[in-house]
Formats: sequence, C-alpha cells, structure tokens
Amino acid sequence: MGQVRAIAYDCDVLVVGGGIVGLATAYAITRAAPGTRVTVLEKEPGPARHQTGRNSGVIHSGIYYRPGSLKAQYAVRGAAEMVKFCAEYGIAHAVTGKLIVATEREELPRLHALVQRGRENGIPVRELRSPEITEYEPEVRGLAAIHVGTTGVCDFVGVARQLAEGSGAEIRYGAQVEYIDRRADLGVAVRTTDGDVVRGRVLVNCAGLYCDEVARLTGDEPEVRIVPFRGEYYSLARPELVRGLVYPVPDPAFPFLGVHLTRGIDGGVHVGPNAVPALAREGYDWGVVRPREVGTTLAWPGAWRMARRHWRYGAGELRRSVSKAAFTVAVRRLLPAVTSDDLVPSAAGVRAQAVLRDGSLVDDFLISEGPRAVHVLNAPSPAATASLPIGREVARRALAVLGSV
Repeated sequence: MGQVRAIAYDCDVLVVGGGIVGLATAYAITRAAPGTRVTVLEKEPGPARHQTGRNSGVIHSGIYYRPGSLKAQYAVRGAAEMVKFCAEYGIAHAVTGKLIVATEREELPRLHALVQRGRENGIPVRELRSPEITEYEPEVRGLAAIHVGTTGVCDFVGVARQLAEGSGAEIRYGAQVEYIDRRADLGVAVRTTDGDVVRGRVLVNCAGLYCDEVARLTGDEPEVRIVPFRGEYYSLARPELVRGLVYPVPDPAFPFLGVHLTRGIDGGVHVGPNAVPALAREGYDWGVVRPREVGTTLAWPGAWRMARRHWRYGAGELRRSVSKAAFTVAVRRLLPAVTSDDLVPSAAGVRAQAVLRDGSLVDDFLISEGPRAVHVLNAPSPAATASLPIGREVARRALAVLGSV
C-alpha cells in the first residue's frame, strides 16, 4: 500500500481524445463529481478536428435507430439536450426539421417502416403525399415523404469548445499518445510522443479513429477493428434550391444514411456524403495513404468478410467517388434541378466504423471496460448529437471504476 500512496498522480481520470465525446465525458465527470481531476490528451492543436468537425452538422432526431438501442435512446434525448445547450451558451443552431423522401416505389415500405420506428422512439412524424413535399421543399420531388420536426443543425465545434471550457479539465493539445502502461494495482501511465508522462488512476479512451489501437495499447483486446470510411461532400453553388434538410430513404442493411442535402447554420448547403474505404485513418482524400494502417485493416478478417458481403453497395459508392456525373445522378433523384456545375468539392470526413470479426458492422454505440479503463469503441453518427448522454454514461462508468480502486 505504501507504493500506491507514493505515486504522484497527475489526475484522477485521464481521457484520450479531444473530440466531442471525450470533452462531453470530461464535462460530465466534473459535473457529477466536483473536485475530480480530469486531464484530456488530444494530439491535434485544438478540439474536434476529425469526426466532430467534419460531419454534416446535423442534430439527428433519432428516427433511424432500432427502438431500445443506445443510438435511439441517446439521440432522442441528446437532440433535445443539444438544442438546450446551444441556446444556453449562445452557440449557433437551428431546429429546421427534415424531409425523408422516397423516390422509387420499392422505397415506400421502408419509408412506412421509418414512420413506425419514429413513433416507437417517441418522435413526432408527419406523412406527406407527393404534392405536399413542395410545401416544405419546392424543388424536391418524390413519391412520398415524411417530415421530422425535431431535426436541426448546429456548430458542433463550438459545442466542443464550450464543453472543454466548462469542464474545468486540463486539456493538453498536441499530446499524441505513444505508449500506455496500465497496472491494475496502481493506475495508468501514458507517454506522449514528445516524451511527457501523464499518470492517472483511470483511463477513458475516446480516441475515435484510433480507439481500437488505444485499447490494445492499454492491454485490452477490443474484439473489433476500426475500418475508416471516407464521406465525400460537395457544396451547392445554388443554395437557394434547398430550404432545410432532405434525405433519401436509407438502406437498413447499412449504418450510412445516403447522399443528403443539408442547409447548415452558415446558410450553405452540403451535399453528401458517400461512403468509401479510406486508405488511412485520417484519409481525407485518395492521395492520403498510410501503408501500416491499410495493413492493419487488411489483417482483420472482418474487413474481408464485410467486403465480400457488401461489394455491390461498395462498388456504387466508389463509382460516385470517382465520377462526379454519377454523384450528380444520385442527387438529382431528390433534386432534379441540380446540375454537375452546381456541385463544388468540399472538405471530406472519415467515419470511424467498428467492424466485428465476422464482418458485421457494429450498428450501435459500443462501450467496454477493462481494469482501470473505459473504452468507447464505436461512436460514429449520431454521436455528436448524442454526445451529452454518451458523456454521462462514460463518466458514470469511469467514476464507478475510480470508486472501486
């Protein structure tokens, strides 16, 4: 016991990752247990530089997610909390509502299933016939649609900054984790690439695109691997064509929502994303290739099984990536007035998608625990929307571990 007392801990809880989930966790810990010392290590020079800052900025309603799942529970709760949080701190946001539009007859049963799912998740939904679509979006065409009033948009980077400031945590930017020494009887020591060593009693892994690698550095086998999917976007040169948010009917076999139209808080309209395999965890275009990371993906049996199972879907996504004409065709299904010249290339994002050994895409948030550690292993969309409830759940687990040591 004397050895334990002699250790100079830098913090009680050490959070790896300064995206919106990591910062929401730090915020929740200090709210639930004032006086708890929290340090956040973020390898970038500022917060929210990856998934958080490169998504569509949509506050999701929760309509897509399986009733009872963490995604459904946390997205519905998180959407209301996110709007309140933005209003309280003066962060740009708007509750615009959105349309989900069926453009083919075979999509109609899936659209009706979404209506039912929305009602099961407690989300108000209005069904629209074809002529009623133009009341909301004069340029959008479809056979039928549903209007979801609780969907909105916000500045998630601004939210992340506020969480960082409000948490009272020590945020260390430019701190990339290189080595982790976790000892069940002592705690966790993390060495960064600049040689600093940070000691904590409990580690929380919110490393997003690198969460599986951080889990393995800690000594825990996550049983999943992150397979990065790049989402490529265009901006609409004629933003007046779209008033709010317009989505296709998603394919229930995939956690991706398809190419959609999003009027952001800045008034611009984003079009996308598609979903193509990235050749690096931070592979924001085809020119970014990191052989070691590609090798890690290819060494995971689940990546090959996923590819065999979904190659047709993947081929379509790749075609839309390399052919602007093909991407335009996909957009014109919803917005016939759009032309190729209306689509201006915009910044891409990369989704950290956890894949199981059998090739299944993990379709819910995934949080696991090891000795003195809590790992967030799958938190893609709608994690930004759901970040406040996710943060509370991760904080609850971290404080429980802290209380037991």
